[in-house]
Amino acid sequence: MTPPITINRAPVLTLWAAVVAERLGFDRDEALTLGRAVAGLNAQSKGRRLGIYEAPKPGEAAQRKKAASRMEQVELLGRAVPVVHTTQGLRAARDGEADSPAAVQRYLASKFGDSLDAAEHAMKKLAGSFTPRELAARAYDLYEAFRPAIPAGVRGWGAKGALDLEKVTRLSKKKGG
Repeated sequence: MTPPITINRAPVLTLWAAVVAERLGFDRDEALTLGRAVAGLNAQSKGRRLGIYEAPKPGEAAQRKKAASRMEQVELLGRAVPVVHTTQGLRAARDGEADSPAAVQRYLASKFGDSLDAAEHAMKKLAGSFTPRELAARAYDLYEAFRPAIPAGVRGWGAKGALDLEKVTRLSKKKGG
């Protein structure tokens, strides 16, 4: 029995979104930046909902929306991720600049520690048990089924919870079923 990993939700969502992106056909470096972008967009949205972040002023919101609409986007886990093309491939864009896959990998390693390989293996097994089309449609629901439980509201902001890798594995579709 593998003990649960005590971790914040953001790195869990980053890793899961990266695993999903790879299953959907993106290469590893592309997937890492897309994963971090999904987690960042989620955090920003939740932070605004909880009153931790201020919502943009009406003029700013319209300006950001217009700028984002001019950028190419990739749909992942229900989020429209702005992307840019680089000489190394597609990258999620942060303020119009390409994110760094190496920085995302360092972030994941620092948050998961020695459990990173086991967590990634469990998530890849889960993602691989679905066709890409099924996974694209269900990826966020699957994340909600295994993400660490944390207190509701502001109390849960940044809180750590238990990530049960056996639960992740149990969510895998049975082959042939």
